Amino acid sequence: MIQVAALGSGSSGNSLLVRSEGTTLLIDCGFTMKETIARLYHLGLSPSELDAILISHEHGDHMKGVGPLSRKFGLPVWCTYGTYHRARDNRFSSVRLFHAHEPFVIGDMEVDPFPTPHDAAEPCQFVFSAGDVRFANVTDLGACTPHVREKLEGVHGLVVECNYDNDMLRNGPYPPSLQARIRSDYGHLGNDQAGVLLQQLDHPELQYILLGHLSEQNNSDALALATMQEHVEDRHHRISVLAQHCCSPWFDVVAGSVDVALSEELASVV
Repeated sequence: MIQVAALGSGSSGNSLLVRSEGTTLLIDCGFTMKETIARLYHLGLSPSELDAILISHEHGDHMKGVGPLSRKFGLPVWCTYGTYHRARDNRFSSVRLFHAHEPFVIGDMEVDPFPTPHDAAEPCQFVFSAGDVRFANVTDLGACTPHVREKLEGVHGLVVECNYDNDMLRNGPYPPSLQARIRSDYGHLGNDQAGVLLQQLDHPELQYILLGHLSEQNNSDALALATMQEHVEDRHHRISVLAQHCCSPWFDVVAGSVDVALSEELASVV
């Protein structure tokens, strides 16, 4: 089983927890150290229980608290060469540099990074594996390349970016230059693009679809959810929107079909 929870997800800050039986990883840390610690405690964890921090890219909404958290609690940071050298604060307790085409192992979890098209130095996202279970995080990409789709095939759960609604972005407060950047192949995924991707990826064992990195100015939970439900027929209970200003619950991702996973979840509650 892989357990997943978001400390928060949106344009103001992103951070995701992924843990297996013996390993707990923090993916990005776009909040201050104080806020990160508070949100970790809300989810029943202390920073000292983390095994590592992984960074997808150097933008502040993904990296604001990484340096302070790493130094304070002696946490190793894993990132690409480009991310490390472009980071505003890379004074980590220790650093592990990886290539975005080469999987690596932390504890009992395999991490398979893959490059993503985004306007950063060397951005990537990750597929996590523990036993037979696979979970992916895929945000901050302007286009779904064939390589991205290939990496995401067969996952049991994923966080997928739904940054903007086309109409809200077009009619919103952002100037044309910023709108163009967001819509570009090196910007962000909109609701419609994410919906098409999910339609291509959907399969009976895809248990959790978590919608992340929503813009507070250019999207809404209702619009993102409605768009996804148009593309993913039935079993709408699988789809959840990750909030910006509060933690999500824990999601338990297991191997097997959606119906089997739900039966196990209900049995554990009873």
